[in-house]
Amino acid sequence: MRLLLAEDERDLSNVEKKILEHAGYEVDAAFDGEEALQYARNHAYDCMIFDIMMPKKDGVTLLREIRADGDVTPVIMLTAKTEVDDRIDGLDAGADDYLTKPFAMGELLARIKALTRRERSYTPKVLSFGSVTLNTEEQELASQNTIRLGGKETKLMKFLLLNAGKALTTSDILSHVWDDEDATEETVWIYVSYLRRKLDSIGADVSIAGQKGGSFVLKGTPEAAIA
Repeated sequence: MRLLLAEDERDLSNVEKKILEHAGYEVDAAFDGEEALQYARNHAYDCMIFDIMMPKKDGVTLLREIRADGDVTPVIMLTAKTEVDDRIDGLDAGADDYLTKPFAMGELLARIKALTRRERSYTPKVLSFGSVTLNTEEQELASQNTIRLGGKETKLMKFLLLNAGKALTTSDILSHVWDDEDATEETVWIYVSYLRRKLDSIGADVSIAGQKGGSFVLKGTPEAAIA
C-alpha cells in the first residue's frame, strides 16, 4: 500500500516515514502543502496523512482542494493544537480521522489500517469522467450507449475513474484490483484491452493511454471531472 505523508518538520517526517516503511508501506514524503498537492494529483494513494500547520498551503486548504478534484482517498489530519475548531475544520473539509500531536506511532498505524480496510462510506456508487458514467452496483458503463462489465472490469474501471489523469503503474493496478490473487502484468494488459474496446463501443470521449507492463492513464477532455 502507498501512503502520502505531508509533514513540514523534516526530522519528525523522517522518523514517521521509516516506521511506516518498516510496517510495509510505500511512503512519499512532502514538506509543504503545495508539494503534497502535486503528489496527490499525480499518484494514487491508499491513505494520506496531512499535518494541519504547513508552509505554502495548510492541511485543511490542501484537503479541500483534493476533495474538490474528486479524490476520495482516506485522509488522517495531524495537529499540534487541541481546539475543537481545528477538528471541525478538518472534518468539514473531508477528513476521515485526526490525531493530536504528540501521538504514538502504533495509534497512527492502527488508524491507517482501519481506514484502508473498510469500504469508503462516501465513495460514489456512480462515477463519471467526460461523457462516461460507471454505475458500480449495476456494473454498467455508459456514454452514447450502455454496456455491461464483468466484475474485474468494473473494479478496474472504478480504479481508473477515481484516479483519472494519474499515471497508475501495473503494480498499482494489480494491488488494487486483483489484491492477492494470482494475476500478472499480462492479466492487466488483457483487461485494459477489454475496457478500451468497450469504451470505443459506447462512443466514449475518454481513453486509456499506456503500454503493456507500464503505467496507464485515463485521459479525457480538459473539462472532464469526477462527479
